[in-house]
Order: sequence, then C-alpha cells, then structure tokens
Amino acid sequence: MLRQFVRTLISQLSLMRGDSDGLARRRFELHQDQLQKEFLTIAASAGIPRGLRWVACDWPSETDVPCFVREATSGLLTLLVPVNVRFEAIEDGDMEGVEAVGSVRGGTAVFHYQNGRWGSGGRVIFNLAPADVVARMADTFATIDQPG
Repeated sequence: MLRQFVRTLISQLSLMRGDSDGLARRRFELHQDQLQKEFLTIAASAGIPRGLRWVACDWPSETDVPCFVREATSGLLTLLVPVNVRFEAIEDGDMEGVEAVGSVRGGTAVFHYQNGRWGSGGRVIFNLAPADVVARMADTFATIDQPG
C-alpha cells in the first residue's frame, strides 16, 4: 500500500517538474522488452493492413538508430524505432494468394512518453526509416539532441 502511494507521488512529482529526456530514455531501455510486446499486441489487433495478420515484428540491431523527437503539436517526447514486420494473409481474405504478402516490410514504430511512462498506439510508418520520417514529417516531429 505504501509502495503504491510512493510510486504515485513520484509519478505526480515527475509531471510537475517534467522528466528529463535522459530519464525518459533510461526508462525506455529498462522497459523495452515489455513495450515491444505491448506494441506488437496493439498493432496486430488494429486490423491494419487489411487482410493481413501480423506474424512478427523484428526490432533494431545495434547498428539501427532510433530517433528521439518531440511531437510538434503536443510536445510529447517521441521515439521513432526502426522495425521489420512480417505478415501472412488471412484465410479467404483479399490478400490471400498475393505473392508480396510474404515480404518483410520495413518501417518505423512510434512510441510516446507521457506522465512518466512510455506507450504506443501500435502505429508503424511503413517504408521509412526513423531519419526519413523526421525529414519527411518535419512539421510533425521536431528533432532534439541525441545522446552522444
């Protein structure tokens, strides 16, 4: 009971003072495995792309570079992470028999940091790496200093 109260208090204080970008990055690293699982569950349940079932979502290797940005309208710290997604056609669906279904699709997964926590709505921006997303959507995402 006391532990939950302390966590809630710390969370509220974080909101009042604003967590540093560095703290947010560390929190993502700490919870990355769980966030990736949640992302796949949410994305797979969305029914997009139509006629396809999500089979797997492969996450970046050490050479792939995610981008920390701020969403222009909300100011939310946002992490753009490179992903490779594999699909299969839903039986008797529009995509059954389409050869390209088995191809791995590259894209960028979107995570937001709000109220001291990372989360995702399962959004993938397909066919663009994180740096390309930033370049093409400069009105949506503002770059911030990357850790060096």
